[in-house]
Order: sequence, then structure tokens, then C-alpha cells
Amino acid sequence: MISFENDYTTGAHPQILQRLSETNFQAAPGYGMDPYCESAREKIRNACGCPRAQVFFLVGGTQTNAVVISSMLKGHEGVVAAETGHINVHEAGAIECTGHKVLALPEHSGKIDPGELEELLRKFYQDESYEHMVFPGMVYVSHPTEYGTLYQKKELAQIGEICRKYRMPLFLDGARLGYGLMSKESDMTLQDIAAICDVFYIGGTKVGALCGEAVVFPNQNAPRHFLTAVKQHGALLAKGRLLGIQFDTLFTDDLYLEIGRHGIEMAERLKTLLKEKGCPFYLESPTNQQFLILKDSQVEELKKYVSFSVWEKLEEGHTVIRLVTSWSTRPEDIERLGELL
Repeated sequence: MISFENDYTTGAHPQILQRLSETNFQAAPGYGMDPYCESAREKIRNACGCPRAQVFFLVGGTQTNAVVISSMLKGHEGVVAAETGHINVHEAGAIECTGHKVLALPEHSGKIDPGELEELLRKFYQDESYEHMVFPGMVYVSHPTEYGTLYQKKELAQIGEICRKYRMPLFLDGARLGYGLMSKESDMTLQDIAAICDVFYIGGTKVGALCGEAVVFPNQNAPRHFLTAVKQHGALLAKGRLLGIQFDTLFTDDLYLEIGRHGIEMAERLKTLLKEKGCPFYLESPTNQQFLILKDSQVEELKKYVSFSVWEKLEEGHTVIRLVTSWSTRPEDIERLGELL
């Protein structure tokens, strides 16, 4: 059985495991107050070009989204997201559990259209009864999106301008950010994202770490007592050093970008193979998530030999499946898939 199911089904990059082992018997303060976390914070600040940024380490993506959104919204506000956004579909109502509504916009290959966002906000404030409605208080985007697509710098900047016009924070979910940054179609750097967004997170779980995400507030704009909110949501690790060591390793000698580059190189090989085999694509993804349309009978046969995600059912006996590459994908995995296909 070979796996293309996700980018977190294997453990951690060997350099991370080595560093965790080397520091295993060194005592350190808890809750992210250790020297490893501080070193990681400084390296992330340098990578983002934000020397005064506030950086927090949380245990996972769903917890990160719930903590950031709930701590930045007021009680009467909701968060705007694409209808396919992770917070709207695959987080089990985590945002709604915090008392906030997800306000869904139509998606375009997983992305929000800036014009439709502005139209939503304009119509909201033109409604004479808007005081009786859930206020749009934040905009959430994923980069890469849940369909592996990317925002171009111009698109994200437009969304940022609209957010500033309506005094709303822009939050970027970077669960797979490393693969987005290394895509051949990317025209944004980490510094660009830090300049446009009010808050974003650098995903570790899906980009080589055992677990963990690094939340960045570029302009020292974290909500008051943010660490307390993190703990209230069960997202603060007592052994915070485990997260600090991982991110310190990821941001040493550009390992984070190297991992992203490998995932993209494997995805490009995968795409070439799939095109040679005549497999129809659901859409064109420039990152490490690839979506195919197969007959239901083909899906059932492939399941015997390959782990993958069933994404959505189409009409007339066809299904969209997702194949994902990562830091641990090997060329021989792709060759084996070719033989099976």
C-alpha cells in the first residue's frame, strides 16, 4: 500500500527528529517560554521581515483557527470565508462552537473574489436592518486553498485593501504555506504575506513537523491576553519546547522552504505521470494537492493498493479524488502509482 492520502500521514522530517533527540534531556521552562521557542520566534521574525512581530506556537490547525478568530472577533461578529474554506467545511463547527458564525462566499477554485467580497460588505451596510444581523468582522483565506490553488499577490492585496476600508482584519490560514511559497506559480514571499495580512500562521503539521503551527501577528497587534485564550482552547502545549525545537529547525538553513520545494517537485512528477496516463483533472492545482476525476469502479479498485482522499461525488458514476505529496514522498512511490494506473 502506498499513500498519497495527506501531507501529515508520516512522522517528521529526520532533522527535526534528530534535534528533538539531541535536546531530550535538557530541562527548559514550559508553555513556550523556553530558549528554543525564543530562537524560533527570532528566526521567523527575520524570515517575515518583521522584527517586532509577535509569534505564538499552537498545537494544530483547527485550534489555531478557532483561537485566532474567536479572540479577534467581537460577540456580534462573524468571519467571511469561501464556502469551501476549511473553517466552513472540515472543522466540525469549531468556529461556531466559539459563538461566531462563518459567513460563506462563493468559491472560485477555492478562492474568494475581491469584487464579491466588497459587494457583500456594501450590501450589508446598505441594509437598514443590519443591526439585527451578524456583522462581518474578519476575512479568512487559505493559501494554498483547500483545492491547492493560490492567491496572486495582486488578489490578496485587493482583499487586504477592502479589509482596511471596512476596518476588518485579514487572516491567512497557512497550513500548507511552505508548498504555496515554493510553487512555480507563486508570486508572493513570506514578507509579502506579512505586509498584507493582519495575522497568519505558518503551518508545521503538514510541512515536515510532527505537529504545531506558528501564529504571526506582524505588527504587534495580537489581542490582549492572547496566550490565555490559547490555553482556554486547549491549544497551549505544556512542553512548548517540542514546538519551539521543531520550528527552530524548520527555519534553520531554509529547511522549511526545502521541504516545500521537494513536495512541489514530487507533485510536478505526479502531474506529468497522471497526464501521460490520460487521467482527467478536476482542476489545475499548482501545489501539492492534485484532484482527479475517476469512475466509481476505478476508485474502488485503486483503494486496494493506494491510500487517497475521496473528495466529492459527481454525477453519472464519477468521483473526485485527491492525491497529496509531501516531504516524505519518494520518486519510487510515484513510479509504483504509474504501474498501478
